[in-house]
Amino acid sequence: MTPIDLSLATLSVPQALSAAIQSKFLALRSLLATHQLDGYLVPAADEHLNEYLPEAKQRRIWISGFSGSAGDLLVGQENAWLFVDSRYYEQADLEVDPSLIQVSKLGLEQQKTLDETLEALGREAIKADSTFRLGFDPFTITVSQFRSFEQQLEPSGVTLVPLAGNLVDRVRLQEPWVTAEPLPAYAVSKLFYLPDALTGATIAEKLKRVREALQKANADVLPITKLDQIAWLYNLRGWDVPYNPVFIAYTIVTNTEAYLFTNLDRIPLDLQELLQAQVALLPYEAYAETLKALVAQSPNHRVLLDPKHTTMGTHELLTDPFAAIACKISEANNPIEGMKARKNAIEVSQMQQANLKASRAKARTLKWVADQFNSGKTLTEADVAATVERFYAEEADFQGLSFNTIAGAGANSSIVHYGTPNPQRVLHSGEFLLLDSGAQYASGTTDDTRTLVVGDPTPEQVECYTEVLKSHINCAMQRFPKGTTGAQLDGIARSTLWFAGLDYGHGTGHGVGAFLNVHEGPNGISKRVSEPLEPGMVTSIEPGFYKPGWGGIRIENLYVVKDLTPKDETPTADAKPDPNKLSWYGFESLTYIPFDKRLIDRDRLDNRQRQWLEQYNKAIVAKLTPTLTPEETAWLKDVCTY
Repeated sequence: MTPIDLSLATLSVPQALSAAIQSKFLALRSLLATHQLDGYLVPAADEHLNEYLPEAKQRRIWISGFSGSAGDLLVGQENAWLFVDSRYYEQADLEVDPSLIQVSKLGLEQQKTLDETLEALGREAIKADSTFRLGFDPFTITVSQFRSFEQQLEPSGVTLVPLAGNLVDRVRLQEPWVTAEPLPAYAVSKLFYLPDALTGATIAEKLKRVREALQKANADVLPITKLDQIAWLYNLRGWDVPYNPVFIAYTIVTNTEAYLFTNLDRIPLDLQELLQAQVALLPYEAYAETLKALVAQSPNHRVLLDPKHTTMGTHELLTDPFAAIACKISEANNPIEGMKARKNAIEVSQMQQANLKASRAKARTLKWVADQFNSGKTLTEADVAATVERFYAEEADFQGLSFNTIAGAGANSSIVHYGTPNPQRVLHSGEFLLLDSGAQYASGTTDDTRTLVVGDPTPEQVECYTEVLKSHINCAMQRFPKGTTGAQLDGIARSTLWFAGLDYGHGTGHGVGAFLNVHEGPNGISKRVSEPLEPGMVTSIEPGFYKPGWGGIRIENLYVVKDLTPKDETPTADAKPDPNKLSWYGFESLTYIPFDKRLIDRDRLDNRQRQWLEQYNKAIVAKLTPTLTPEETAWLKDVCTY
């Protein structure tokens, strides 16, 4: 789980903040009137479909005050709506002024989705012999999202109006905001190159694979919007986006050429020389004209476009009727997404090293918490967050956090994306502490969660924790045939929780990049993921349970998918594979951190679950003790012994 900053200083939105939001809404509504619009959509994403946004592109956060990493805002001439899923129910209540914005909690009864809200507005417009004109920035939604809107909304009286230039940006550049809150620097971080020893493949090798995929798809041009795809392709990293080592850029790959569009001033000269042997370096602003020029060269050019990972703005560049472009668009998955997800042997090895470092740091943090509490010292959420970051930083090649640490005590532990540990919130005996954190190392990205009890647990805490642990173990030890999807495993993970009458609103797992984004596609474990899990893919497994006012539990490890097919069953080069013989896959843990044994009722575990837990604890001790002090080793052996 990965959060965006959340302030819990008060249970109501400060009056000054509400006044500022109201003033911003008035300015935006003035622009709506200018463009004859009835509403304007402000999605969570930016031009590169980022989950975490550069400060200059935090449009929805800036204009609404809601800082969750997901959730769309709709601003009408008189009303505004924010649409959030279960991860943000409590956060929205804390951050949003209900007198200015109506929060729709998706998934609850009588709560309308964005589509349903717009359909109702469209029907009201039809009654008045009009339509509801919805403005949007085409560079902030995907082609798939646009088509879904078009199919769902236009029959209901909603007219979609793409506008050049983002209206929130225009408001932000007005007085008094441009003076009081000038736009932060954008796309200025220094780029750096990852050596082959870390990536396991050169730029030339990756471009060759992409071009082979283009030829297989009978395509000539591949425009790329997503930043982690670009960073992976060129073995480059930067820090333009919080927590994600990526940089603001576009790229285009053809059968013979490759183009990288970014701020060239921040690329060191020696790196420019290395790249220019294989990649044409151009200013960021040259992307649109270069793409149109490439496809205008030949009417037979076929552009491969991934509708799920390409903005509608890029699609419009290829279909501009005034540019005399006659290219053909071939829609398919961007091949880079799958290549990036299937880590090679070197990337897997590097991820193992990175997660071992993070496991050691988190284990030391858990010991520190226990020592502080046992000695009678007062601890706050912020103390815990600062300590885990300190231990991360003591490990070699630490680059930063992979997301803002969640350290939620008591009732705060039920806030799924609680992202601002409070320096005033003291840990009290008898309550949960949920610690979800991760680090970026040059070797890889980490993400893990442990929930512990401060003092002695209650029977209800033990019962709920044990059920969440059973859910985690069932998924982690599952053996599955080739072709199994994340949706199938999601149901397996939830099965025992459902028997206990418990559930959680988020997915069971997400893909993780190799020194890239902590949330990575296309793989994951949730009811919405149809991508089969394949060897080399890294995923979290993180079931949970959350009860507002009582607390929350989440147990998260990272795992890499491994091929469990016995070597003697693997067909030789000259043998014909048996179509009736299945290949079997499973999970190998990358995370080695002890669970809180005080919260585990072993009588509620079956034999296989107990066996998995015992083997996991032995692995923790074996992997961590060689680098721990004698005191740390004694503590670790104790917490891993039942």
